[in-house]
Amino acid sequence: MSALLHIDGVGKSFGGLKAVQNVSLSVTEGRLSALIGPNGAGKTTLFALMSGFLLPDTGRVVFAGQDITGQPPHRNARLGMTRTFQIVQPFAAQTVRENIAVGAHLHLPGRAEALAEADSVAQRVGLAGQLDKLASDLTVAGRKRLELARALATRPRLLLLDEVLAGLNPQEIDDMIPVVRGIAASGVTVLMIEHVMQAVMSLAEEVWVLAQGQLIAHGTPADVTHNPAVVEAYLGHGAAERLQKAVAGAGAPA
Repeated sequence: MSALLHIDGVGKSFGGLKAVQNVSLSVTEGRLSALIGPNGAGKTTLFALMSGFLLPDTGRVVFAGQDITGQPPHRNARLGMTRTFQIVQPFAAQTVRENIAVGAHLHLPGRAEALAEADSVAQRVGLAGQLDKLASDLTVAGRKRLELARALATRPRLLLLDEVLAGLNPQEIDDMIPVVRGIAASGVTVLMIEHVMQAVMSLAEEVWVLAQGQLIAHGTPADVTHNPAVVEAYLGHGAAERLQKAVAGAGAPA
């Protein structure tokens, strides 16, 4: 499989703060991958550099074989790269259907077509029964699903998910994991930032670990949970041991 997204030597500073330092990685088409690390590691900044919300100081971003370094987000979305945001901000006075249709308008100029697309996307994320509800009336979990639906409505080849599970209770997380897995199974390449490590271990085929703006590890979930640098910088020994057991259990024969 080929790389759908490749970033090479990307860096970004804000004054004296080096938020991202010389980061290179390749996201394989058709794969569900994760970017993890402690708060303040530079994960969301890296997403912004990938998707065009920030211009890198150094390095380049290549998507689908095209150099898109510094290209604005709306043009990247047309190419097939869409991101969600950690802080969800739907159009509160519009219905769920209308919110999703905003994303659909990227490829469908007609209102009727966009609204029909919204119905189809809502089915994929578990919002089919709430299409006529105002976005302001949704629960936190509902708003997270709506954020996901608006991104999906743009018909992405690559979906960048920024903490789509943040703020959810354990049951809501369990309900959302199959939704994310189903999106990846449909052919959308997914790269997710996530702190819910059990979900990362369950979903991701490949993991990158960022700390203090630098990549410190890359590999399978099993690889990174055994990496001493990752344990020291992010997981801690107790969490690492629990995750190692979880990964081993998931791989055991039934």
